[in-house]
Amino acid sequence: MFQRGSSAANKQFVLYSAKQEGQAAFRAGISVSKKIGNAVVRNRVKRLIREAVARMESDIPVGLDLVIIARPGVEAMTLEAIEQSLLHVMKRAKVIKQAPVHNGKRDGKRG
Repeated sequence: MFQRGSSAANKQFVLYSAKQEGQAAFRAGISVSKKIGNAVVRNRVKRLIREAVARMESDIPVGLDLVIIARPGVEAMTLEAIEQSLLHVMKRAKVIKQAPVHNGKRDGKRG
């Protein structure tokens, strides 16, 4: 299925995406290998990635399957850093086309 899709990567994540026609929402799968740490660390990383994806939910188009693979080093990152890194890799994969607006703020400007 993902042979027809696209992929992109940065230092923290690899992202595979594929369009699925007739799907009412997007789906995201998360993979965190044992290279990241023990079960407690891996589950924490998965929770943070899930939260970051949930924050970007309105910016991700429906009918898309995503697979997010975490690379070593992500376990030391904060939620905000994970969100910025995922945003970067999603833009590279052309999943998200514009800078998303969260809480009325855009591009880190405070107001």
